Amino acid sequence: MQVFNVEGMSCGHCVKAITAAVQAKDPAASVRVDLAAREVGVESALTVDQVIAAITEEGYDAKVA
Repeated sequence: MQVFNVEGMSCGHCVKAITAAVQAKDPAASVRVDLAAREVGVESALTVDQVIAAITEEGYDAKVA
């Protein structure tokens, strides 16, 4: 599982937006969002850069944890 620190997440809408963004690139991806820790865990065939790109396209600042 790849873990990313994501800034700007605050609610359920953020969770849905990030999950949908990653799964749009890889429908089989498993996405776990921890709002309190500001972390997103992703199990996917996508590269780290592809996951970061998907999250940043939604307007969030993401980096590898």
